[in-house]
Amino acid sequence: MSTIVDPVDVAATATSLLRFATAGSVDDGKSTLVGRLLHDSKSVLADQLEAVERASLGRGQEAPDLALLTDGLRAEREQGITIDVAYRYFATPRRRFILADTPGHVQYTRNMVTGASTAELAVVLVDARNGVVEQTRRHAAVAALLRVPHVVLAVNKMDLVDYAEPVFAAIAEEFTAYAASLGVPEITAIPISALAGDNVVTPSTNMDWYGGPTVLEHLETVPVVADPSEDPARFPVQYVIRPQTPELPDYRGYAGQIASGVLRVGDAVTVLPSGRTSTIEALDVLGQAVDVAWAPQSVTVRLADDLDISRGDLIAPAAAPPATTQDVEATVCHVADRPLKTGQRVLLKHTTRTVKAIVKDIPSRLTLDDLSQHPAPGELAANDIGRVVLRTAEPLALDPYADSRRTGSFLLIDPADGTTLTAGMAGSAFAEAAEAAAAHADDDAEWDF
Repeated sequence: MSTIVDPVDVAATATSLLRFATAGSVDDGKSTLVGRLLHDSKSVLADQLEAVERASLGRGQEAPDLALLTDGLRAEREQGITIDVAYRYFATPRRRFILADTPGHVQYTRNMVTGASTAELAVVLVDARNGVVEQTRRHAAVAALLRVPHVVLAVNKMDLVDYAEPVFAAIAEEFTAYAASLGVPEITAIPISALAGDNVVTPSTNMDWYGGPTVLEHLETVPVVADPSEDPARFPVQYVIRPQTPELPDYRGYAGQIASGVLRVGDAVTVLPSGRTSTIEALDVLGQAVDVAWAPQSVTVRLADDLDISRGDLIAPAAAPPATTQDVEATVCHVADRPLKTGQRVLLKHTTRTVKAIVKDIPSRLTLDDLSQHPAPGELAANDIGRVVLRTAEPLALDPYADSRRTGSFLLIDPADGTTLTAGMAGSAFAEAAEAAAAHADDDAEWDF
């Protein structure tokens, strides 16, 4: 017997979970803010707090250094900086949270890409004494690049500028203008002191000129989850299940996680890149037959027809399939120490599919200071953001990243040692990509994968 569940009901309950990331320049107080959130929201166990108190005393500090709640690596504690992405889980009566405390140093910007790639909100910290700096702009650009829907500007260390409203207003105006020019859809500015606790969990008595929410209040109330039925269904096949047992001699199921949208029994679907069509005959979730499944559930899909389907194929609605292409234009953030160069052979990993590819061109690199494009740089160095044109050995079913963060993103990998080179976001329109590809068009035989 199958089970029917309304995906809209699931969307309502899913609002209880928020994934967010913190970012900012070195010593802006990210880890202290996270520690303050955990401490003041009563999310720190007694033994954890005792360990932090002991570590703080060992460093000659009388008060507990709340940053130690997230700076878990020995090198981080010794240097007083964040190196790796620190994930923490906590909850309040109104919402559950998964937070990623990302590094501030330029050489660890790649870790910010990792931490923010699944975030629904980013908290960008700015030291009130220093204002917006280059790393602040870089983090804003990464948040915009990753299409993080909500950005909070936390102007920290307000206690060191005597809680002056003009200082906060000037920083908020500069950052908001910059982030808006990048296409960030929503920006909320909050003046705080993470060390003193002002406007983190409880409203500040030192800034009566500010009437907005505290950081935690905003995190608890920001809307983050849309109805999953609004997006076209995308189902990357991860594994083909064929038990071939006496009980299930003819069972053939395609297992994976729904990347977006809703799948229903009876839906007409297309399998890409082959383009063959069929109908969903059954859906299995945790061994139970259901009539409907939605993102991000892990399911097994059974089709009415026996098609040649393997890992890496994409099942999508026949009425709304993604475009397939071998010429990909994308915006990328280069995360490896070695540069990415024109003509370089790479592996492109998109959802569960990995194909060979060549970097045909690097048309431009973004200059963060004024958002200008540096044309034809020839290569991208670590932490550079730029545009690339790729040619793949096999067709890919790609959505524009603006439409789908899951099926519009990809990684470029070094085929020699498996190192991740670049995080990529497919261009907003394949028409533009096709024009760019035509401008670089050559006989396919020239591209030796």
